[in-house]
Amino acid sequence: MADPEIPYNNNLQSHRDARYKEVVFVTVVGSVVDLALGISKIVVGIISHSQALVADGIHSLSDLATDFMVLYAAKHASREADETHPYGHGRIETAATVALGVALIAVAIGIAFNALQDVIHPADLKNPGVMALVIAGLSIISKEVIYHYTMHAARKYRSDLLKANAWHSRSDAISSVVVVIGIVGTMAGYEYLDALAAVVVAAMIARIGWQLAWNSVRELVDTALDKEQVKKIEAMIKSVEGVESMHQLRSRRMGGDALVDVHIQVAPKVSVSEGHQISESVRFKLLREIDEVSDVTVHIDPEDDEIGTACCALPLRKTISGRMNERFRHIEQAKHIKHVTLHYIGGKIHVEIELPLNVLHNLTDATDLSRQFQDAIHDDKDIGSIKLLFS
Repeated sequence: MADPEIPYNNNLQSHRDARYKEVVFVTVVGSVVDLALGISKIVVGIISHSQALVADGIHSLSDLATDFMVLYAAKHASREADETHPYGHGRIETAATVALGVALIAVAIGIAFNALQDVIHPADLKNPGVMALVIAGLSIISKEVIYHYTMHAARKYRSDLLKANAWHSRSDAISSVVVVIGIVGTMAGYEYLDALAAVVVAAMIARIGWQLAWNSVRELVDTALDKEQVKKIEAMIKSVEGVESMHQLRSRRMGGDALVDVHIQVAPKVSVSEGHQISESVRFKLLREIDEVSDVTVHIDPEDDEIGTACCALPLRKTISGRMNERFRHIEQAKHIKHVTLHYIGGKIHVEIELPLNVLHNLTDATDLSRQFQDAIHDDKDIGSIKLLFS
């Protein structure tokens, strides 16, 4: 029978490959637009004596640097998990998003600084002309289209990195709006209109940059998913048959994915295989029904270990078997023990001993034999009870 994990892992990697291809395509399209706009703005800005348009052209060319950062991060973030990165490489994308957020804040500071320079040195303001206005308008339209195109891909693949790059494109469009306002204001005799608009726009860009950088920093320090998502995950886990309760639910983000760890409580004496099957049902339910969840670790508990007596100090089978053999040596029927099952519950070991039915002559023998075994371990601090099973 095929391993049930293989189809899921293959689908996950296929999703990552598709995500990477989309990021590359969107970013390359944006890069071509940035290059064309940057050169056009600088050339027209020089010809029309528009310092603002020249600065805006340099801003457009600077977007190429962030585009290359996106391509680099997307390439490495899409790689499969390995020995040194067992959870994958998604945090590379997160770190790049922080850098892009900081870049947006730097752009905002630059726009505000230029605006203040215009206020301090109004004599430097010139009438740039209609050509500069046309190029700035073209920049607004093209960069806004790139913004929506990139943001669509960002939402589709839950990529904060693409969101950051989309806003970086929109910041270029907004800076072009400032240029247009400045040009129109200068033509109308309101030279300071450019500076006022620039300060407002700079504040908007800085706010977006801060939000993107801060959210990514929170991801780097393993901040949990939001409360609504956690409640949804809790409800799904509790709906699985065999799950009696759950605790220690932990979640975190890894790029566009979410990782979940949880302890589930099952009936204390179910078989190992049944407990494992219940945990696998929990895992696959979350992976199937919540798109962003890419990895789930389920720990099985026979009791609530947050409030129950700890069993971690109790001896394991080899030690406890040796002690029981010593205590049972005077019981003749103990020589015929077929199997011993140990249950670690409530800070004690509860023992089930399987014996062949032919060691009994009547029902009274079963009661007497059970008493002999129980008396043999009555002063053992680790063993809670003995139960005999006959087959």
